[in-house]
Amino acid sequence: MSLKVLGKASSINVRKVLWTCAELGLDYEREDWGSGFAATDAPEFLALNPNAMVPVLIDGDFVLWESNSICRYLAAREQRHDLLPAAPRERAVVEQWMDWQAGEFNNAWRYAFMSLVRQSPAHQDAKLLAAGVAGWHRHVEILARRLEQTGAYVAGAEFSLADVVLGLSAQRWLMAPLEPHGRPELPAIAAYCERLAARPGFIQHGRNGMP
Repeated sequence: MSLKVLGKASSINVRKVLWTCAELGLDYEREDWGSGFAATDAPEFLALNPNAMVPVLIDGDFVLWESNSICRYLAAREQRHDLLPAAPRERAVVEQWMDWQAGEFNNAWRYAFMSLVRQSPAHQDAKLLAAGVAGWHRHVEILARRLEQTGAYVAGAEFSLADVVLGLSAQRWLMAPLEPHGRPELPAIAAYCERLAARPGFIQHGRNGMP
């Protein structure tokens, strides 16, 4: 077995990689690294990823970090053009939404998630929390409008890697305890997650085994 994934399975970024492996039918070995497990600031981990963050992929003598890059690499490695198109325009749309997830959406929910889910004492400022919740909602609404346009998946009519990274983010929003702070009704998001629930990889890594 040449593939190894370093990172705890509860990490949303690690779960992107695990779900991608499930879609590709890849076997891998996973090691627990991160909060509560082996420390990512250990010298042996920093030698693999100087950012001290999970996940890290080891494929033989090749080491790669950044979850979305790992997902793209694995799909390209397996020549799964259904997940990552070969045609430049179609591929650009998938990568556009993946980059938006990592650069915009992922940062929008960080404060609210740390406050409400992780109960972090350092993230309990009421004004920052309100702004964080509002920003989280705004980004989910962008995703909802896109899904209303396509009527199916993020990049269009067919499932792609964009749905791996954004499906996990959408499910996180649905499961977060946001009700006291208000949660907009977004039927497109709920319907999207139900479509994703037809995929075993999403059930295992997106819904933590819950159908």
